[in-house]
Amino acid sequence: MIKTIIFDFGNVFINLDLEGHMQHALKAYEIEAFSEEMMAFNSFYEQGLISTDEFLKFYTENFPKLSTKALIDIWNFMLKDFPVHRLDFLKQLKSDSKYNLILLSNTNELHINWIEKHIPFYETFKSYFDVFYLSHEIGLRKPNQDIFEFVLKENKLNAEECLFIDDNIDNINTAKELDLNVWNINHKTDDIIDLFTVKKTCFDAP
Repeated sequence: MIKTIIFDFGNVFINLDLEGHMQHALKAYEIEAFSEEMMAFNSFYEQGLISTDEFLKFYTENFPKLSTKALIDIWNFMLKDFPVHRLDFLKQLKSDSKYNLILLSNTNELHINWIEKHIPFYETFKSYFDVFYLSHEIGLRKPNQDIFEFVLKENKLNAEECLFIDDNIDNINTAKELDLNVWNINHKTDDIIDLFTVKKTCFDAP
């Protein structure tokens, strides 16, 4: 029986354009692929291992033709709209008080700054969760196993009583290895508001 629902943020609540972002970035940087060093710095930034200043310094040194503002715009290009009907769904879920609600997101300071500026109900959204984990604040990142173990231990959760929802298959696979129930949501065909229809068997009484 599910007692806790653990939600990802991107492509679960806020829409992302990951493919478009990659193409936009490659064109702006005038490169054919992201280097291993770039990927490492991106990962470090999401884990909060480097500051925003250090992150931007790395990119300005490697792409001196681009201004800091241009670099920030490229980085935030993936962030799109947050449909209000998803907020309404979460509000109802919170008011029902049937489940412990947790957010677990890989993100970073620049993305959160953009969200705070462009999503007027962000603070309201946060208030509907019992716990709100952002990777750069806790120093852990999906799909690493330790972030899931941290959430389970920190909240004294039984993995088999949790449902984890994420659009990234690598994150889903790690959660499955730890015996969490999962929904690998497809942002092109699924919507979080259909949770109790799509995952009906998870919520049926034993």
